[in-house]
Amino acid sequence: MPPDTAGCQRLTFQEIMSLVPLEDGMADGKITKQYMSRRRAWCPEDDVPIASEMAYPEQENSRRRKAAYGGHVYSQAGMAVSRALAETSQPASRRILGIHTIHGYFSEAGFIDRPFIYNVTAIGTNTSFPNFLVTVRQPLSPSTNAVGDYYPLADATLPLGPVCFSAIVSFRPPGISQHIAQELPVQTRFANILSSRPPSQWGPAPHIDIAKKLDDFPMKNPGSFPAVDMKKVDLTSFNEGKSLSDRRELLLYRLLAPLPADQPDSHVLTHAYEADRNGLLMIGNHVGFGYDFARAASLSYSFVVHVNPEDAIMSYGENEWWVQEACFPRVEAGRAIIMSKIWSPKGVHVATEYQDGVIRRNWKPGERQGKL
Repeated sequence: MPPDTAGCQRLTFQEIMSLVPLEDGMADGKITKQYMSRRRAWCPEDDVPIASEMAYPEQENSRRRKAAYGGHVYSQAGMAVSRALAETSQPASRRILGIHTIHGYFSEAGFIDRPFIYNVTAIGTNTSFPNFLVTVRQPLSPSTNAVGDYYPLADATLPLGPVCFSAIVSFRPPGISQHIAQELPVQTRFANILSSRPPSQWGPAPHIDIAKKLDDFPMKNPGSFPAVDMKKVDLTSFNEGKSLSDRRELLLYRLLAPLPADQPDSHVLTHAYEADRNGLLMIGNHVGFGYDFARAASLSYSFVVHVNPEDAIMSYGENEWWVQEACFPRVEAGRAIIMSKIWSPKGVHVATEYQDGVIRRNWKPGERQGKL
């Protein structure tokens, strides 16, 4: 049975991540590879009105522009680096390399009415451990295509704004395991809950996982979220009475369309794209911000792959459900941490996400507002 996409145009990972190469540049005597995104980034407001909850009040006029899903620029930055590596490696010395880590920083809001411009520079050229810096900017003005999608090359000539995202991306070749250790798979620890119904029978992952939004806009379909079909496991009973650090959220996901098995980086980046969805918002629900929510914004996001490249590859099919197991170790100083483990259908801990961001509720009357 294919994923439920009735009434929604849902782009595959290949479509949403498509890039067009630009002319190479130079920085500090090094060649830089440059790319431009081709398709409009997904925005939660495509499915549910957001009003002011996700606005960026520090930025002029941002309330009139829709903010892009952060997982888009994060994963597409990795895609740009992977492509740059393939284009600059010498065929005679090229090794089978896969994405090892992505450590990214969100410095400005990204918007959906203009493309992202990616600039990739090699930092370390060790053939066993190459790493790259990628910086991302957007034009100061909307796309020359009034539709705001299928960005034409003319957009690359528009004056650019400040860096909105930057990341260091590292690669590693396959290795031979001399010892393997991991905790019990999530499928074992949550066997009673997960076996209570088929994966496809859990409700769709919320468009915007804020308690009040869920009350106002009950989930009826999976919406327009690209790349994967996502389900949220109901852990209400499991979490009841537990401290924040002991609570969990489980998200199930599978591909909307097949990805080439000979492109493991695309699979890794699909996992990273999925893992960014709703993370900080779920923390808000657990700490009592769900009905008085003010703002959430990612600051930094790290994704670490623990396995060889081929072990992150997703098969396409009805029963090929992967699991994101999220926990929430810390909240303070207006910020929160989400840590997620990515589990394969066979119970292999493939990768770990660690994301830090701003999370705030509305100030109550009489509360002292300290420095942000």
